[in-house]
Amino acid sequence: MKYTQLGRTGLKVSRLVLGTMNFGPQTDEADSHTIMDAALGAGVNFFDTANAYGWGNNKGRTEEIIGSWFAQGGGRRDKVVLGTKVYANMAGDGEAPWPNHDKLSAVNIRRSVEASLRRLGTDYIDVYQFHHIDRSTPFEEIWQAVDVLVRQGKILYAGSSNFAGWHIAQANETARRLGSYGLVSEQCLYNLAERRAEMEVVPAARQYGLGVIPWSPLHGGLLGGALRKEREGGGSRTASGRAAEELAKPEVRARVQAYEDLLGKHGIEPGEAALAWLLTRPGVTGPIVGPRTADQLASALRAVELELSGEVLGSLDEIFPGPGASPEAFAW
Repeated sequence: MKYTQLGRTGLKVSRLVLGTMNFGPQTDEADSHTIMDAALGAGVNFFDTANAYGWGNNKGRTEEIIGSWFAQGGGRRDKVVLGTKVYANMAGDGEAPWPNHDKLSAVNIRRSVEASLRRLGTDYIDVYQFHHIDRSTPFEEIWQAVDVLVRQGKILYAGSSNFAGWHIAQANETARRLGSYGLVSEQCLYNLAERRAEMEVVPAARQYGLGVIPWSPLHGGLLGGALRKEREGGGSRTASGRAAEELAKPEVRARVQAYEDLLGKHGIEPGEAALAWLLTRPGVTGPIVGPRTADQLASALRAVELELSGEVLGSLDEIFPGPGASPEAFAW
């Protein structure tokens, strides 16, 4: 495994981030433990989750699965850089959220940290992330709550997810004014097929020293050999969701076909190429991979060692061109 610093921090993290969103809803507890053991054994030390994972009436279940894995000992907790998130309400299906039980008020941040710590069976969270921007809570209040938790030793760093570039600037300029450390990471939708983050989110993250952690690196399966799997009758992930919506567009389908043809010519697996491409992008710490099986994890691990040639990288840019820099991309 290869490692890098998380943004401007001294924290060393793996170039792949283990996403756990499938643990519980799609992968049972025993198999989830097997995947986490395999990831840690391969050197993956950055695990990502969220308080709401488990979904529906099982929100929090994913954190509980990670907690039961930590409880097995063997240095598991000490070896893992653990990130979880706060924002979503934790009410079950059909239940209205109680006032102040969601978003980023100081009271909900405090309550949510304590609940996550109990489910995770740990006394601290390495990277506590805001799952979405809260337009109703000022950053002065958010940083006050974060600083209290840092002093208490319950969290070490704060990160963001799904922030716009100007939100990153606003958050860290407020932190600077207050003497707080500010955001150290940003999780955003970023992959070959969805490159709009390059316009403002990635530049803002780089300017303020945030590590960029792309989620959905295969764009819901679109970049994982979707057309080949469709022909072979094994494309269940493309039968619905983002990939299916995109493949219904003739121009996208043509690009994906060109992508698969290019990689077939070079003997490269599409999913591994999509991850390897992200690892070449400036500012990227590592993409989040969310394996449902150990085999899917093994494929993701191979991407870390995959070196894409200049020819392949150039061809990928031709097939999936980026939006260009802001403001030039839209100003002239």
